[in-house]
Amino acid sequence: MSKQVALIVGGGSGIGADAARKLAADGWDVAVMSSSGKGEALGEKLGGLGFTGSNLVVADLEAFVAAAMDRFGRIDAVINCTGHGPKGPVDEISDTDWHLGMDYYMLNVVRMVRIVQPIMLKQGSGSIVNVSTFAAFEPDPDFPTSAIFRASLAGYTKLWTNKFASAGLRMNNVLPGFIDSLPEKEDRVARIPAGRYAKVEELSNVIAFLASDASSYVIGQNLRVDGGLTVSV
Repeated sequence: MSKQVALIVGGGSGIGADAARKLAADGWDVAVMSSSGKGEALGEKLGGLGFTGSNLVVADLEAFVAAAMDRFGRIDAVINCTGHGPKGPVDEISDTDWHLGMDYYMLNVVRMVRIVQPIMLKQGSGSIVNVSTFAAFEPDPDFPTSAIFRASLAGYTKLWTNKFASAGLRMNNVLPGFIDSLPEKEDRVARIPAGRYAKVEELSNVIAFLASDASSYVIGQNLRVDGGLTVSV
């Protein structure tokens, strides 16, 4: 049996890079893309495919998917990560920055899904995992564009999975709290019942689960991995 294949978009560092390492350790073939060049280096280091490009550019995503199909012949999972979009007081964000936030936090997923959807439909299977944020449902003023457009991503995820779940396709969102790759702030730690920031591998373990067949009946969900940070039930 051939290995399963995962594409990690935005995998040059942080959660995306660690997810790529976790999936490779679990026996997946991985293709890693980032705009910095770090994803290309990591993909090659892991014995897979590395690619340099931007998830804001459709042609780059198309070339990445084509390269993965040429190399592996199939795509079983896609992990969508992204960088940080515009921040600032919610009433001071310009139209340009609102549009950029939508590009970073929602359309990054929509673009990639359009490209891989026909491939997964032909296979009759596929899992898409999007790295979102705890602030999608409890908006945080420190992350306004992220909170707003990742709430929209949750709606998109549900509508898309309702249409394609019967064809064997799944999509889920992982909602991290504060990660140890960020500077630790006492006021933020005080908000977390677990009393600490997450270790990046605690996110990667969940991403690997959602990418795999072990989560075959988990569809259209927004899974919080936040140490209890959010309070709503």
